[in-house]
Amino acid sequence: MRLVQVMVPTGKREAVLDVLDEEDVDYAVSDETSGRDYTAVVTFPLPTAAVEPVLDQLRGVGIERDAYTVVIQAETVVSDRFEALEERYEAEEEENGNGDRIAREELVARADEMAPTVRPYVLMTAVSAVVATAGLLLDSPAVVVGSMVIAPLIGPAMAASVGTVVDDRDLAIRGVKLQALGGGLAIAAAALFAVLLRVTNVVPLTAAEVFAIGEVRERLAPDVLSLVIALGAGTAGAVSLASGVSSALVGVMIAAALVPPTAVVGIGIAWGEPQSVVGSAVLVLVNILAINLVALVVLWRLGYRPKLWFREEEARSTTIQRIAVLAIALLLLTGMLGAFTYSSYRTNDFEKDATAAIEAELPPEAMLLDLEVTYEGFPLQTPQTIVVTVGHPPSSSPPPVATAIRDRVSALAPDPIGPFGHEEIRVEIRYVGVDRSTA
Repeated sequence: MRLVQVMVPTGKREAVLDVLDEEDVDYAVSDETSGRDYTAVVTFPLPTAAVEPVLDQLRGVGIERDAYTVVIQAETVVSDRFEALEERYEAEEEENGNGDRIAREELVARADEMAPTVRPYVLMTAVSAVVATAGLLLDSPAVVVGSMVIAPLIGPAMAASVGTVVDDRDLAIRGVKLQALGGGLAIAAAALFAVLLRVTNVVPLTAAEVFAIGEVRERLAPDVLSLVIALGAGTAGAVSLASGVSSALVGVMIAAALVPPTAVVGIGIAWGEPQSVVGSAVLVLVNILAINLVALVVLWRLGYRPKLWFREEEARSTTIQRIAVLAIALLLLTGMLGAFTYSSYRTNDFEKDATAAIEAELPPEAMLLDLEVTYEGFPLQTPQTIVVTVGHPPSSSPPPVATAIRDRVSALAPDPIGPFGHEEIRVEIRYVGVDRSTA
């Protein structure tokens, strides 16, 4: 529920009170004695669903730019008439399919407040990217989650969507610019921090070793299921914004879809392997497009429109155009995620078959200790380097199976696909003495 205060300009008092009487709204009127162009202050409680229609009616009698209207959240209203008013508007909203949503004016105000100014936005985004990079290189999920908490990424996405559906061009442009700035800044901050770690030898790893880190590896070749996170984040962000509830946790979910993959892109640039993180870059674009697309659809379906009726058609046209553009771009990029998904199944099958083939070639006294495969290719990955570690008793010579293993593993490898595929696959056999004796 909301408490509304309206400063009534000269000559508008009777019109305002007539509107409230027609809606059966309880109100209190105070005379305005400041000597300015106002004659009274009208205060009245409203159900959340009633704020927008009542303000529209007041706007119709001249309460617009020449008056102040303040809407604040009220904790409790004890009144039989208010309860009847609340039931009436809730029934009307349910018939319209809009549910318990906040007024258009509140929505715009919240979206504008959530879109931060440039300086704190730049600082928090850079810090978030640096923390995410550290967490990825440390293989620490806790640190990566911490980077999501401080990322201010929900505001710009919601501002762009709200600005579009209510035909607030400045708000929409601001949201789009902040998203572009945030994405580029996050990648740049992650790359610079990773370069610093590399040149100072704080992280003395090769590119292959870095990409083998668990938190990094799982974001190199994202699959179609990654799209679900972005769609869910966009939906939750729009619904939380429109319902007036806290968006803090939803902001973490949106950051979860954006921060880690941008940090992985920065790591790939720092280690001189940008082609290896193309999948992460695609994931970032897919997530941004999906969040904006679903937020636009949800807000429009909730019934948000421009203030002026004659601008509704223009807003509808702009919204449909942006939804179409986002949907087409998302469909194309999702095709790449589908290719990554297929590639993941293909590489898993290869490693499973290779393990079985290697174990079939080993004598009873030997064992397969490890199978490490390095992949390349876009969007379908093929093995580049295969390292097989074989254990054998220290008292005996290594089993003469290197040639057989190389032949079997090379024959199982899928054909290279794409411009980065390699015709020759390097197979390396390592022997390690293993004492199986027990005390």
